[in-house]
Amino acid sequence: MANSSSYEAVGVVKQIMELKTLTNNFTKREFVLTTEDDYPQVVQFECVKQQCALLDALAPGDRVRVEFRIRGREYKERFFVNLQAFKVEKMGADGSSVTVEEDGGPPPADDDAMPF
Repeated sequence: MANSSSYEAVGVVKQIMELKTLTNNFTKREFVLTTEDDYPQVVQFECVKQQCALLDALAPGDRVRVEFRIRGREYKERFFVNLQAFKVEKMGADGSSVTVEEDGGPPPADDDAMPF
């Protein structure tokens, strides 16, 4: 783990979705990772704003390490959780990083007003 408020996952990219523009200045791009756990999970992550560019150099089948934050919110008495990636490293078969990614750092804490 990078620090107490961020988490890490390692796995293989299963799918990368198209960039979505939700408002004039809010963009989002999602991707799906199959984790390398004892019981592999298929997990969806999202990148927002400038972090969307992190996915440009990736393709399905790439092995990556993802640093992310858990983001939660309530909307109309329903609760939503997103895994918001802020760092994505492409990895070699031996676990070493093979690319230097654009790391904009964690998203600002006041980024809760995300449209649906």
